[in-house]
Amino acid sequence: MNFIIDLNCDLGEGFGVYTLGNDAAIMPHVTSINVAAGFHAGDPATIRQTLELALNHKVNVGAHPGLPDLVGFGRRNLSVSAQEVYDLVLYQIGAVYGFTRAAGLTLMHVKPHGALYNMASKDRFLADAIALAIHRFDWNLILVGLAGSELIHAGQAIGLTTASEGFLDRNYESDGNLTPRNHPDAIIHSPEIVASRALEWIRSGVVTARTGQRLTVMIDTLCIHGDSPNALDLCVRVRKSLEEQQIAVQPMNKKRA
Repeated sequence: MNFIIDLNCDLGEGFGVYTLGNDAAIMPHVTSINVAAGFHAGDPATIRQTLELALNHKVNVGAHPGLPDLVGFGRRNLSVSAQEVYDLVLYQIGAVYGFTRAAGLTLMHVKPHGALYNMASKDRFLADAIALAIHRFDWNLILVGLAGSELIHAGQAIGLTTASEGFLDRNYESDGNLTPRNHPDAIIHSPEIVASRALEWIRSGVVTARTGQRLTVMIDTLCIHGDSPNALDLCVRVRKSLEEQQIAVQPMNKKRA
């Protein structure tokens, strides 16, 4: 069997004079990036610079809209209505799209960030608002969401192409949701464990939860968070392992997402 996977990373998460992550070094090892749109992180100059790197490395680009929470990096749950979420997502897609068009790139997908992603994974009203914003902006865009989540269901219901996502550097609970970040075992730091996890997941469709339970989770794309202190080590190790095992690492697209 020929295995194909997209490897994505959240990048462009600096702001002003503050730099977060090692975007230039990570970029050659991934096939898709999710560009912060200015609400949880990022700013116009950072978006432009991130897209220049993507163009040089022929990496697919997606918008990464988040909640308006620079202080909390978009990882704090905020009380927002479905209408507010629609407006926030549409606004941020437009921002990233403007820069992609100016750079001669094509915007390929949209992946919500942080708390917005997690909230919409469980709340169908928020998920529908996100899917509607994407569909009205451009129904050709791929909606990236947690595998098996309301985000994926909402995207499919409205007619979007969806890409089911798995997280290599995050633990899962037995219900298929991510382990909350305030749990001491929420994040996986070992490059060896992360690489082994990737290989097993791609080949078998199974990921081991924090509790030891083996979960069947079918995926189209795997994520490594760009803000993790050792994100570069994780990306390098995973990409090398996949190529050594002759697993094709290719950007997500409408034909296979």
